[in-house]
Amino acid sequence: PAMLVLRKVKRLLQLVPGKQRFGVYRFLPFFFLLGGAMEWFMINVRIGKETFYDVYRRKQSERQYEARME
Repeated sequence: PAMLVLRKVKRLLQLVPGKQRFGVYRFLPFFFLLGGAMEWFMINVRIGKETFYDVYRRKQSERQYEARME
């Protein structure tokens, strides 16, 4: 079963155009789109009452507060 999946993945990757000209770099647009989608998700999607950036800003201000108290 694993070999069948591997063969299908290889076949799917061969369908991406630009192998001669760009080689491995032909996959870069997919990574840019994935990164943009992740960034959008982290900014806009609320889990509970907070987004990722809300938590990040709170933790950063807590660290700054602790640094000032030392």
